[in-house]
Amino acid sequence: MSISYYHIDSFASELFAGNPAGVCVLPAFPVKHVMQKIAAENRHSETAFVVARADGDFDLRWFTPVVEDDLCGHATLAAACALSLREHATWPVRFHTVSGLLTVNRDHERFEMDFPARPAVSCEIPTGLLSALGLEMAEVMREPRDFLIAVNRAEIVENLTPDTVALAKIDMGTGGVIVTAAGEDDVDYVCRFFAPSAGIHEDPATGSIQCTLVPYWAGRTGKQTFRVRQLSPRGARMWCTLIGDRVKITGEAKLYLQGTINI
Repeated sequence: MSISYYHIDSFASELFAGNPAGVCVLPAFPVKHVMQKIAAENRHSETAFVVARADGDFDLRWFTPVVEDDLCGHATLAAACALSLREHATWPVRFHTVSGLLTVNRDHERFEMDFPARPAVSCEIPTGLLSALGLEMAEVMREPRDFLIAVNRAEIVENLTPDTVALAKIDMGTGGVIVTAAGEDDVDYVCRFFAPSAGIHEDPATGSIQCTLVPYWAGRTGKQTFRVRQLSPRGARMWCTLIGDRVKITGEAKLYLQGTINI
């Protein structure tokens, strides 16, 4: 089997920034264990698998090197970018996923994703969670997949050096930990994301966590539109808007590599 393959840096205005994602465009999904092996071989935090439907829409699935994911922003953006490179003419693109229908529109160099909001609620703090992050005090909430940790200064987020071994031992299912703080200057909030139990020590740029962060910061600030910076070593910028129970997530993407996987 030959699979058209794209390596795309998502949420990046230039190469070697944002979050690398693999995109496989193929006529039908292989069996699950084959997709998992491809994702593990790619070693990106996520690999997207895209299959065209007869109605002009697409089916989309995401795999980390370890598990199948239920929602991924940067690989969805990368999938839309790959379709644009293949001269797909109808926008917005409609992706059918395990998290429902997701659409991506295109405006020149930017792609705008329409995702479901996932508000977090107060929860008990799991034993060892804050200490694994190197924190003593923080606001802790949770949505169905991820924990949300809010601290009071952006430099705390930037300087985190979590113990990912200890973090991986905490029962979080396939989720991870979002850490956030208010931003400064031209940024409304900053964030980082750690998900070692899903095979991702730190995700460089994460669209899906904005589904939780945007409702949180909307409640804190009363604003609906946000400029976001993810403070991973690669760095990323995105623009987000809360519209009812949906979150619009906008970013850029750059093609690094195009080729063929032969299995």
